[in-house]
Amino acid sequence: MKFGRFRHKEGEMKTYYGTLSPEGTFINVIEDFDFRDLDYTGRQYELTELEYLPPVQPTKIVAVGLNYKDHTQEMQKKLLDEPLLFIKPSSAIIPHLGSIVMPDVSKKIDYESELAIVIGKTAKNVKKSDAKDFIFGYTCLNDITARDLQAKDIQYTRAKGFDTFAPLGPYIETEINNPSNLELKGYLNAELKQSSNTSDLIFSPFDLVEYISSIMTLYPGDIISTGTPAGVGALNHKDTFEIEIENIGTLKNFVE
Repeated sequence: MKFGRFRHKEGEMKTYYGTLSPEGTFINVIEDFDFRDLDYTGRQYELTELEYLPPVQPTKIVAVGLNYKDHTQEMQKKLLDEPLLFIKPSSAIIPHLGSIVMPDVSKKIDYESELAIVIGKTAKNVKKSDAKDFIFGYTCLNDITARDLQAKDIQYTRAKGFDTFAPLGPYIETEINNPSNLELKGYLNAELKQSSNTSDLIFSPFDLVEYISSIMTLYPGDIISTGTPAGVGALNHKDTFEIEIENIGTLKNFVE
């Protein structure tokens, strides 16, 4: 099931939660979504009537660095013994088809294609064997990074925290049984730049839920972004970048 959040292009500026029809042409509207019960209103909207919003509004995005073996080699780093974590602010989120705004202070803005975990219920000290029960689903996230500022600052907050630096969506797929075997691709202006499989992750999604929930409480809607594979590179004005993840969909954004 592909779950999303939308706004009607005409009339009242009301937000709708809903699921994509099997045909992929309309949205079945959900009433009072709470991550537990999907109460359908019976209303449907054609997808062409709606604009995409980020599928959730998290309290935080917990991102993971150097979590693909090939990307670790690309960055000339050693394999980590435990996950490397940083936080991206929720203010960085933009939806599918939204615009990435390049800040003047940076001269090198990179794309990073990532599988993102969406938490479905409050999680604290969750065991790896139980992690699946706390996951609502999976989506695409582009961990946009000001690479020159990352090198300058050492820590990641400024480099990864600018507004528009976390494109997210378009849908959350709730029926992924094995998140550790998904093809992931990144396209810059329709040219393939990143191609990997989540089987190359050093720490699996279930590992990450266990590890992160031992540090901080995760709330429904919170995001864990699992890291990027090799092939990261620069974005430039008027570029288009697309992330395609098997069984989840394609996240497309434009650069201003």
